[in-house]
Amino acid sequence: MTIPALILGFLISSLYGALYHLLRGGNFWRMVMDLALAWAGFAAGHYLGLWRGWILFPLGPLNLGVATIGSLLFLGLGDWLSHIEVKQKTKV
Repeated sequence: MTIPALILGFLISSLYGALYHLLRGGNFWRMVMDLALAWAGFAAGHYLGLWRGWILFPLGPLNLGVATIGSLLFLGLGDWLSHIEVKQKTKV
């Protein structure tokens, strides 16, 4: 993978994370989490597509379709897991 492709993938995944944060809202740390999840999901989706031979909307060396799906899956799963509340038992 070339340096321009890495930068483009970083910018596209950052856009996904920023748009997700804009839609869902939250504080600064939620934005950091959304960006990190978008980056990780984009990379995981891209490399999963390369490994399995799935090609969907290639953009140069980037497998943009599968990477986008991975990014959205990571964002959705991370958002869902971050809203789970742990109930603590009270001592009586």
